[in-house]
Amino acid sequence: MKSELYDVSEKFVLRQRLRRLRNRESLRQLFRETRLSSSDFIYPIFVDHRLSEAEEIPSMPGIYRHPPSRLKNELDEVVRLQIPAVLLFGLPKRKDQLGSEAYAADGVVQQAVREVKKIAPQLAIATDVCLCQYTDHGHCGVIRDGKIANDESVELLSRIAVSHAEAGADIVGPSAMMDGQVAAIRRALDDRGFNETLIMSYSAKFASGFYGPFREAAESAPLWGDRRSYQMDSPNIREAMREIEIDAGEGADVVMVKPALSYLDVIREARTRFSLPLAAYNVSGEYSMIRAAGQKGWLDEERIVLEVLTAIKRAGADIIITYFAKDAAKLLRQSVE
Repeated sequence: MKSELYDVSEKFVLRQRLRRLRNRESLRQLFRETRLSSSDFIYPIFVDHRLSEAEEIPSMPGIYRHPPSRLKNELDEVVRLQIPAVLLFGLPKRKDQLGSEAYAADGVVQQAVREVKKIAPQLAIATDVCLCQYTDHGHCGVIRDGKIANDESVELLSRIAVSHAEAGADIVGPSAMMDGQVAAIRRALDDRGFNETLIMSYSAKFASGFYGPFREAAESAPLWGDRRSYQMDSPNIREAMREIEIDAGEGADVVMVKPALSYLDVIREARTRFSLPLAAYNVSGEYSMIRAAGQKGWLDEERIVLEVLTAIKRAGADIIITYFAKDAAKLLRQSVE
């Protein structure tokens, strides 16, 4: 009696032994299906208009807020580790109802963009286009009669994007989840001659509990209510595909799923359906829980970092925005030295 897998005769002979592919490190490397590289990463950086020195974020050990004029050491390390891009988030000197520093020519992100261009012109500069860090109410849009005014918010998001492009940003990242934001921003950029500025849209941004440390870091928590009326409902994957399809149709160059770890199925579905470059955001809560468990000695942090980032790439992400970018790049470099 014979089978495709084995012969039953005087001797038991396996025809397929998959362990042959993995019984030595050199063979594991040779047959590895998903390869992680520092060139996959975008490193987020917080810039704070109120600081004169870098300040560590308590809920995100190892991550700092920086004054926009004191970025050189951070950027030098990013360049040395061959990470190709940074993503800038700003904390303003003051907040107001319309988040006016977000689109001011001398705003914190605008200043930081110009500094990055001077210090590390080889880096691609992405910027977060939103209002939540800049408004006194902490929501991502303009409030009228206790509700988010979508179209008025889109007008301000377009102003923010243009101001970032004027400062020298290569990529603008609308994250407010306002309907029509990508089309409006594309039109505003093109009208002002920035037709080569990319849009990386936070297309499928879910209302998530994993954003907690970021909201502390960026001081962007809403003063009342929550963001569920504009960020996506966690159980919905078909709706996420509709969001991505709409953003692609409106002119997004890159689409994004955020968060990453709890939404690997969404990343996989997006990769299957769409050919656009796909980013995934390994968000603050995902970073902090791994770092905290590593500091407690409850898990092997270095091993887990690479395992998690590999899983995000294996699911289909072309680009991974991660606070672990520098740590992962160092570990990847060690593995080949």
